[in-house]
Amino acid sequence: MKTYIIYITILMYTCIISCKSENKTAIPQQKEITTPSLIILGTAQDAGSPHIGCAKDCCKDLFQNPDKNRMVVSLGLVDPENKMNWLFEATPDITRQLKMLKNYSKFSTSEMPNGIFLTHAHIGHYAGLMYLGREAISARKVPVYAMPRMKTFLEENGPWSQLVKLENIAIKALQNDSEISISSNIKITPIKVPHRDEYSETVGYMIQGPHKKALFIPDIDKWSKWEKNIIEQIKNVDYAFVDATFYDSNEIKNRNISEIPHPFAIESMEAFKDLPKAEKDKIYFIHFNHTNPLLNIESEQSKTVIKNGFHIAQVNTIVEL
Repeated sequence: MKTYIIYITILMYTCIISCKSENKTAIPQQKEITTPSLIILGTAQDAGSPHIGCAKDCCKDLFQNPDKNRMVVSLGLVDPENKMNWLFEATPDITRQLKMLKNYSKFSTSEMPNGIFLTHAHIGHYAGLMYLGREAISARKVPVYAMPRMKTFLEENGPWSQLVKLENIAIKALQNDSEISISSNIKITPIKVPHRDEYSETVGYMIQGPHKKALFIPDIDKWSKWEKNIIEQIKNVDYAFVDATFYDSNEIKNRNISEIPHPFAIESMEAFKDLPKAEKDKIYFIHFNHTNPLLNIESEQSKTVIKNGFHIAQVNTIVEL
């Protein structure tokens, strides 16, 4: 009997130590941010990596050995002077991303941000709002910034309308090309871009800090379809986080590529090839489909992107504004 008690005690102690160890590795301690900054919290396309139903080499090992950094595209924004933070996109990975954002915000005592900015109504960009509802954290009036069609979509369609009715979220209306101030240090401007707008319009964001500006466009059909000139937009900012869903057309074999148009990374590199080195250095490719070799920073395609003077977005990268 004494041997049994000793065994159980050792087993419980081992479990406690193991759980503590797992908790430490699950959400690592983040660097303290002392100036307004953006943090990359996710880089993958809407359905993530590994991708549902995928049996290809790009995903098959990840089902058994997940990569904790393969989260759906999102940015965090921290203003330590005003003790505020915000999230860009409400992804299926919002649970972990909000915890990361809080850990970067050493001043914060709240698990919820001061606001969430949505780009459009495709699953990877708004579906995480469900975790703000009564089945999960039952949040109170979290500001959600949305364009007119996106606002109407959330208000008039369940289950999202329940979030509005129960005041889990408070929708703040945005207008195209209309700047808003969210703190004394930060201004945000939504910019409409062409995309598959089944339920809402699609926007990117200009994010302006006290010293620098960033452009965030995770989804767009093609640069040539946009009424604005992407080269000129890059010239006007210090950082550009831009859609690189696919590296090239060879990735998609079982779907019509015209149904999911995006600027291929190789197309963007061609479009940007004549930019000066300093301009190329602003560009961070982001929003990678599970088939995209840029998800692997060691791939030959990633080496090509870096050799050409561009960045590949990586989770936990911090850029100061």
